[in-house]
Amino acid sequence: MSFLTSDKPIQLHSADYYKACAIGGILACAPTHSLVLPLDLVKCRLQVKPGLYSSNAAGIASIVKNEGLLKVYTGLGATFIGYGLQGMGKYGFYEYFKKTYSDALGFSNSLVYLGASASAEFLADIMLCPFEAMKVKIQTTIPPNQVQNLTKNLYSGLVPLWFRQIPYTMVN
Repeated sequence: MSFLTSDKPIQLHSADYYKACAIGGILACAPTHSLVLPLDLVKCRLQVKPGLYSSNAAGIASIVKNEGLLKVYTGLGATFIGYGLQGMGKYGFYEYFKKTYSDALGFSNSLVYLGASASAEFLADIMLCPFEAMKVKIQTTIPPNQVQNLTKNLYSGLVPLWFRQIPYTMVN
C-alpha cells in the first residue's frame, strides 16, 4: 500500500486510486455502522418481539442492566466486517464502474453515475448480506451454544436488501 505513505499524488483511475477509494469506503462505513449498533440491536429485537422495550433508550438501558454494558454491541464483529466490505465495494466499485461505463459510452452524465452506483451497490450488498444475516441472528435468535445455525440462509435477505439499498445509493 505504497499510496498511503507516498508524497506523490495518486493517479486518477490507477490501481492505487481504486485501493484508496475502497479503503475510504471501509473507513466511512464500518465504524459508523458499528457506532450505532446499540440502536440497531434494540430495533432488531423489537422487530422480533414488539413491545419488548418502550423506547430505544429504555431498550439500551434494559440491555445494559440485564446483560451488561458490552452486550449493547452484540453483533459487532459481523457488523464491522459486513459494512466494511459493503463500503469497500460501494466506494471502490462506484469509481470503477463510473470510469468503465463512461469509456464504453463515450460520455459521462447523471445516468452513467446512477448506473455506476446501482452496479456498485449490487455487488457491495452481495458482500454485506451474509454478515448482516449473521448479525441479525446473533442479535435476535442464536444462543451462544448454537453457533452452528449462524451460517444457514445467509443470502435469504439479499433481494430485499437490493430493493432498499440500490435506490438509496443511487439517490446518494
